Amino acid sequence: MAQNVSTIRDIAEAAGVSPATVSLVLNGKGGISEETREKVLAAVNRLNYVPRAVKQISEATRDKIRFLKIAKHGHTVNRDHSVFISDYIDGLSAEATRKGYTLEVVSFEGASMNSIAETLVGASISGVVALGTELSDSDIRVIQSAGLPTVFIDTLFDVVDANFVDMNNEDAVFKVLSQFRQQGFERIGFVASHVDTHNFRMRRDAFFKNMVRLGLKAREKDVLSVESTHDGAYADTRDLLAGGIELAECYFCTNDVIAFGFIRALKEFGVSVPSDVSVIGFDNLPQSATIDPALTTVEVSKRKIGYFAVTVLDDLIRASERQPFVKIQVGAELVLRQSHSKEANQKIDYTKRHSARKAHPQTE
Repeated sequence: MAQNVSTIRDIAEAAGVSPATVSLVLNGKGGISEETREKVLAAVNRLNYVPRAVKQISEATRDKIRFLKIAKHGHTVNRDHSVFISDYIDGLSAEATRKGYTLEVVSFEGASMNSIAETLVGASISGVVALGTELSDSDIRVIQSAGLPTVFIDTLFDVVDANFVDMNNEDAVFKVLSQFRQQGFERIGFVASHVDTHNFRMRRDAFFKNMVRLGLKAREKDVLSVESTHDGAYADTRDLLAGGIELAECYFCTNDVIAFGFIRALKEFGVSVPSDVSVIGFDNLPQSATIDPALTTVEVSKRKIGYFAVTVLDDLIRASERQPFVKIQVGAELVLRQSHSKEANQKIDYTKRHSARKAHPQTE
């Protein structure tokens, strides 16, 4: 059955304004009140409206593109993760320069999606790359409502009509679990996060899917859930250990920042990495090479993602007719260091071990 496509008239009816007013709001023209503008953009979001016509870019703005660094809640787009965002910007900037664009970087912290979309309507730019790490599918549609050529990075929704460039989470997690299996581990745990982002959900799904694919048994009690900041992951792990949890032989952590906090808490409770528990992270942040032990982790080229984002955006800007939506996934590599080694990793009765230590955790 064909999916109904919302039109400007649908938006006008839902917002209680004229189609001409909707057009003015979407194109940033006319003296539209703030109340009316908010009403129209809310209707755009509610009806999942995506502009179908190709916006004609003037010669005066053709050489400018904007990167939106959006921290919706700040649990993943924050100081702990600033390095990987800088890598994205480096990739975007290099390819933008090569293609003759000037890259503008605009940051938003805690701003509403409607207010972000409003900054784009009528802006003197030819296209947008948006950091989608913390965005929902409805947030994606609100950003699109500005009517500019747009590409989203660090997220991907299969059934949303938009352009995405993201990492291949399933492939990356398969590499992690294959490494653990190759080492002979049978009981593999996962340190997830209760912070809701697309990539976190994809890594959790990929963990269970690939455990089955590799003939391994996933145990719910070996799936831990912690906050996504360093301090939050440390505190949550410390609470779990104080409660006397039974640890698995090894753990895949949703990202490096979580791995840092996880390992810190393990050390306080006298659990050695990798002698007692092996750990693999995700992101290959610079600190992963300098912590003790150095963290085995997943490397995805953020610069490559930035390159593809600008390449797709350039095609959209230059196209003379509407283009099909593009969804690109960039593969990953496993960077082997010391934290995953099985050497001296003996099977231990962790329940007894931690029960004895939980009252007297060690300090770093």
